[in-house]
Amino acid sequence: MGDELTVDVQSLHASLDKARESLGLSWRQLAKEIGVSPSTISRMANGLKPDVTAFAAMTTWLKLPAEDFYVGNDRGDRDEPDLVAQLVPLLRARKDLKREDIEYLEEMIGAAARRFRAEKEPRG
Repeated sequence: MGDELTVDVQSLHASLDKARESLGLSWRQLAKEIGVSPSTISRMANGLKPDVTAFAAMTTWLKLPAEDFYVGNDRGDRDEPDLVAQLVPLLRARKDLKREDIEYLEEMIGAAARRFRAEKEPRG
């Protein structure tokens, strides 16, 4: 039972904030676009976890795998979620990139981050 996963609320909230800022939305507008209540997002700002439905809606809206926001005893390295979560909203805000270009870059960044993490893991 030591390998329980939990949601990295701070990282998820930061990703939503970056996306919100890049799109010029208020928190209330963002909540409406995602399909969650504004109070759900404000509770996250105070470190409270969203329910499963809200969590799924948020990661789907961000177009990021839910796993990017899991932390647990088996994931001491949190660089991948932070790197991907910080860069993807910036890519989406660019007007000079097509949707397929953004999706390709998201895949490349995620793959590189996974490779970096795997290289740091001890072999044995």
